[in-house]
Amino acid sequence: MSLGIVDVREWQSVLDLKTGKKTARRHPCLELMQKVLGRHPYPGDLNREGNRWVTDTALDLLAQRDKEFMFLAYAQHYFCSRFVPLSKEDKATLYAEVFEEVARFRRESGFLTLVIGTGDLRQAEAGINLGQDFDGLGVLSNWATHYAGMYGASERDLAKLSGMQEIERVVSREEFLQEFGGSEAADGRKLPEYLLVAKDGCCFQTSEKRKPVMIPAANQSIPFAADWEAAATSIVDIRAAVLDKLRTDRVALIVVEGIGCEDFPQPYQICRNGIGWFTYEIGEAQYMAMSTGQHPIFRYPSGYRYYTEQGTGQAFPFSGYFKEMPQDTLGRAFSGSSAAVGNRSMYMHTTTGTEISIECFARNLNNQGCLGAIREDGD
Repeated sequence: MSLGIVDVREWQSVLDLKTGKKTARRHPCLELMQKVLGRHPYPGDLNREGNRWVTDTALDLLAQRDKEFMFLAYAQHYFCSRFVPLSKEDKATLYAEVFEEVARFRRESGFLTLVIGTGDLRQAEAGINLGQDFDGLGVLSNWATHYAGMYGASERDLAKLSGMQEIERVVSREEFLQEFGGSEAADGRKLPEYLLVAKDGCCFQTSEKRKPVMIPAANQSIPFAADWEAAATSIVDIRAAVLDKLRTDRVALIVVEGIGCEDFPQPYQICRNGIGWFTYEIGEAQYMAMSTGQHPIFRYPSGYRYYTEQGTGQAFPFSGYFKEMPQDTLGRAFSGSSAAVGNRSMYMHTTTGTEISIECFARNLNNQGCLGAIREDGD
């Protein structure tokens, strides 16, 4: 049974992470995690101290119990860039601050690092409203702008979609399965009937409470830089590069959200951010590709109606739409001690698989505290 510790500054609660229910069960790491969480309240997604929080919390964890592998994620500048109008000067300051936090972690921890950016942002040129004048149902995944699903589309819908200049392609479920080697029985259930792909710079309208100022670009390649000669031509090669170096050194894999080749410090290498014509938007699919070394296009595809699985005794209620913990993650593959810290809610304990993790607990930029997780085999 894996444990979760919810910290909302005024109080903490220890939970069975799978059921979400309170538990009196103890663990050797529980008191350590509770104290670290208590010392580092999360300042909020848009707070300028958000990235400093990642470094401070990670270094505190290491001071209490040394680790061999760390997985860090910095996202505060991404949230600000996406939802707050920024001048060029403000943007440059934010990006300089996040890379200073990366450098501070490297200096004070002594870890070798592989730092990877998840891709550039750009302004939206046109919006695509799937809620008006369509017979079918348009579905968007959380935070997605480049992909959407369509269900129950009529012939009129398909003709309209094919004629829209803002849409790059309309791909049927059958075509998607054939192109990427999936099977109807194993992979087709979660795919939308039609996957809609927006042209670069165009944005599907979403259910986000805050209208985005910037959206992810169609990043075919993303940058990374390592403190050793790491070879990676694709995002799925990052896992092997890290595991290979962990044979001899302590290593931190550091994800810097919302920064691509345009703003990543030189020198850097590039790796492919997708497979075929499919490129990953900034989000959990990138984390899963890095962590598992496989393309996760069938696990939680864009436009998937995840809400159809709710209401049946949902497992892992604090893990977003993950109903089970992935077993093939980087943290599980590494036999040594490991930890993750990041200000991207849900991603740290679900996609990294490390022994312990600390993340912000936020929904739609609303700060609800912190979540610590202690992994045990079986979950």
